[in-house]
Amino acid sequence: MLNALDNAEYLDHVTVRDARKNFHGNILVYVHWEEHLSFCAAVAFPLPPAMPFGALVSDVIAPAYAAHPDAARIDWSKAEWQIDGLRVVPDLSASLEANGLGHKSLVRFKTPGLHGWKGSAS
Repeated sequence: MLNALDNAEYLDHVTVRDARKNFHGNILVYVHWEEHLSFCAAVAFPLPPAMPFGALVSDVIAPAYAAHPDAARIDWSKAEWQIDGLRVVPDLSASLEANGLGHKSLVRFKTPGLHGWKGSAS
């Protein structure tokens, strides 16, 4: 499969605006709550790579999804995590970078027992 970004001629005609250098030391992290499709796509956050994973959960993810009726019932200790498609058990005290997050990483999480609004995956 041809990747347009591998084509030097293509790169001569575009400006990549979401390159890491444009985020003032931050990395762009996408977060998606599985089985909660009232949030139809991952949410993007520019975050410092030194931020502890626990702070990502408490200060970024929890407030971002707080409007959902299931949010108050999340047991974060039972959340199941994936980073860039790999199942992980994040070290909450370690940095995002130490947990394997890079620029444009996708963090997905499932919350056992919570399956969206009235079990609808929404």
